[in-house]
Order: sequence, then structure tokens, then C-alpha cells
Amino acid sequence: MTKLIYMTSIIDDTFDAYGIFEELKLFTEAVQRWDIGAMDKLPQYMKILYKALLDTYNEIEQDLAKDGRSSYLRYDKEKLQELVEMYFVQAKWFSEGYVPTWEEYYPVGLVTGGYFTLATNSFLGMCDVANKEAFEWISKKPKISTASSVICRLRNDIVSHQKRGHVASGVECYIKQYGVSEEEVVKVFTEEVENAWKDMNEEFLKPTAFPVALIERPFNIARVIEFLNKKGDWYTHSHAIKDQIAAVLRDPVTI
Repeated sequence: MTKLIYMTSIIDDTFDAYGIFEELKLFTEAVQRWDIGAMDKLPQYMKILYKALLDTYNEIEQDLAKDGRSSYLRYDKEKLQELVEMYFVQAKWFSEGYVPTWEEYYPVGLVTGGYFTLATNSFLGMCDVANKEAFEWISKKPKISTASSVICRLRNDIVSHQKRGHVASGVECYIKQYGVSEEEVVKVFTEEVENAWKDMNEEFLKPTAFPVALIERPFNIARVIEFLNKKGDWYTHSHAIKDQIAAVLRDPVTI
């Protein structure tokens, strides 16, 4: 999962800040093909990224094959392909100078937050409990996974929209469609995040056919984004949380 976060972060930055539209189109097509031969049409810097992506998934496939679980990787690939496709939709909007309406942006933004991809990926290493039925379930974006993605998308839009300088965030799109102030948008988004947490808690507590260990995956990744966006965009400016990381991973606990 850590490798996937690295890869999606680099791909996200490529679409947001580095790639030109024609290059991004080629990269999107290559990801949909998922074949080493598609690398030939890419510019040099994208060849490195594309090969690293394929190599990462090849490594995962080899690990899964040891337990006879390599067939499950297709669920994760499909979510990654969808993620890149939606990155391209946003890149197209930006290249055209188009600010979408909220209704246009929202379904795309839920995907580009990356949490549908992460939730599916998080099942890959859970050999004892993540069977085919579990992957089918998470791939269909159940309520708990959608709520997790809502939290990710809206929290991120609240803290990062003024700093982007590229693709319009949900805040700008909401203002365009409804003609309200930025403060009102933040209030609406915050309320929607609270409602999403209620959905998460409801889904977590009700009886289900799947083990708690699986239900916890989308729940826990939502907790991560709440922490990272608590007082700013700490995912981008990770130096702000170095003390918290050190307290958890380095510093001894006083007893």
C-alpha cells in the first residue's frame, strides 16, 4: 500500500503540475492498455514513471501468487486505471480553462481523491479474510468506502483550494454553481464530512457478512485524512507533522 501511495502521488503531481496535455493523454492511454509496449510513445520522463508503475504491480502480483491470490490484483488495477482516467478529465478541464459545475466535479473528485483505489489496494495483503466476495464488494464502492472518499475529497478541498494554481477544486466549483461565499462552502463541506462520518459509523456497527478487519480499512484511511488535514494541508507540507511521526516511530514511551 505504501508503494501505491508513492506512485499515485507522483502520478497526481504529474497531472497537476508537470505534464502537458498531449503527454497526459498518451500516459492515460498507456495506463488503460497496461502493456510495456505502450511505453514507446511516451516522453522519456513518463517512460520512467510508467515502467515503475508496471514494475510495482508486477512485484505485487508475484507476492500474491505465492498464496494463489494473483487474480485479485485486477480489482486494484481497475481502480488505478479509473483514477488515472479521472485525473485526465480534470487535466482536460484545466487545459480548456473550464471550471466545472459542482455536479460535474463531484463524482470525478471522489475518484481523484484516491481513496477508492487505496481501499481496494488495502485488501491485497489480507490473505486470511479478503476473498473474491470481499473484492467484489469493495470494488462496487459500498457506502462505507464512498463515505471515506467523501471525507478525503472535501477535507482536501477545504485546506488546499487556495494553494493549487491549477485544477479547480470543489470549493470553486460549488461557488460557480450556487453563487455562495467561500465561508458558506466550507460550512456546507464540513457538514457533509460530519454526515459521512455518521454513515461510516452506521456501516461499521451494523451486521455484515465481512470481517471487522475488512470494514476497518476504509474507516482507518478516513482517519488518516482527518489527521493530515486537521490544521492545514499536512500531506503536502509533511514537515509540519515530523514531531508526531517521531513520537510514534522513534521516541521511546515513558512508563
